[in-house]
Amino acid sequence: MSAAQGAGAPPNVEIKVRLPENVAAGVYANSMMVQHTGDEFVMDFIVAVAGTGSVVARVITNPPHMKRVLAALQDNVKKYESVFGALRTGPEPTIKVGFHPSDEARA
Repeated sequence: MSAAQGAGAPPNVEIKVRLPENVAAGVYANSMMVQHTGDEFVMDFIVAVAGTGSVVARVITNPPHMKRVLAALQDNVKKYESVFGALRTGPEPTIKVGFHPSDEARA
């Protein structure tokens, strides 16, 4: 056991991940909302165009994993900026984003 694993840590296990065809293409999102409870984080990825938007993906995860997601994103932004230069961010959007009942829910 390596020192990095520590006492009582599970051994390193390789997980073979399958990427289904219907997921492989991904989805585009230009907005995002994050909510949380004591038990989970909910990330809604949104495509917003011309004053309207739709959630295209929802990811729900636990707080410890969210911390790892944040660290991975920070690491990747750092790597991106070392190759392509600093990312510029514009002003915060002034529009309000919120949920509205879907057409199916109103029917």
